[in-house]
Amino acid sequence: MKKLVILITLIFTSQFIISQIKDSISNKSDFQNYTNSNGEIYTYKKPRFFEMITHVPRDVYGTVKDFGTTENLILLGGATVLTVALIPADQYLLNNSRTIGEELGLKDVARYKNFGPLNNIPPNMTSAIYLIGNGTTPILLSMGFATFGLINNDYRSLNTATGLIESLAVSGVFSQTIKRITGRQSPAPAIIDDNPGGNWSPFPSFSAFAKSTPQYDAMPSGHLMTATAALNVIIGNYPDKKWIKPVGYSLIGILGFEMVQANVHWYSDYPIAMIMGYIIGKNIVKSKISKSNSPLETTKKYTFNMNASRKSGYNLIGATVAF
Repeated sequence: MKKLVILITLIFTSQFIISQIKDSISNKSDFQNYTNSNGEIYTYKKPRFFEMITHVPRDVYGTVKDFGTTENLILLGGATVLTVALIPADQYLLNNSRTIGEELGLKDVARYKNFGPLNNIPPNMTSAIYLIGNGTTPILLSMGFATFGLINNDYRSLNTATGLIESLAVSGVFSQTIKRITGRQSPAPAIIDDNPGGNWSPFPSFSAFAKSTPQYDAMPSGHLMTATAALNVIIGNYPDKKWIKPVGYSLIGILGFEMVQANVHWYSDYPIAMIMGYIIGKNIVKSKISKSNSPLETTKKYTFNMNASRKSGYNLIGATVAF
């Protein structure tokens, strides 16, 4: 209950920041353009109050629609094949990851301490890494982008802020839906029950899921889906910041390893989660940006003209090239 209260508090705090947009930029244009290094222009509309909530149904529909594109069908197909290939090796990979985790001094469970109203203060590296995929992270990032956007009247930053909250909500919709379909047992209870790889109990009842969540919620990883979706929202809005992708995916890789060695997830829980997060993030970015080419990119760097003339009884044809 305390985690729920903190989450709601953070969401409404970020909403409060966004709500100040009307007052702080009410006399400005409703659109802003940003030109990337490749000459492509990104046009952003001024975000509105509660947009991060009202756009969620549209984002869910847009994500489902995007599943049908050729690129995403290939990605989802590849993720499915990889998932099937990993399932038989899950227990072996988990055991070896736990051995490596012990050598690195990582704990086999993520625990948190309280600090005032907060109850997710990490006391060690294991808990700190696990926090990367927690919903609190995109909320805090959203608040940071919103604050920067308000101070600098930056629509790109403000749209990134709302997009991060949307990505969190949409990831929750898809991850919870698939978890309740697959009903896969998490490693911790599977080890206790001596079920290598975990049991599968598709479509558990709502009461059973609520009462014994770890028995059914391993597939897919909500943490990895949330983290990947948030990362792709940022990448999509800031394509010129080349360091974001390698740093972000490196942190996601570390998070993935930590959750396996801590008996939270199997490696086969990840492929679909990451592809889903990628599609969610890309769809949210697409819905907020109008793209066009810079006029400079369409201007010719040279002109080529043909001409004909008659001189001293001869017909002449010539060409001129101006740079």
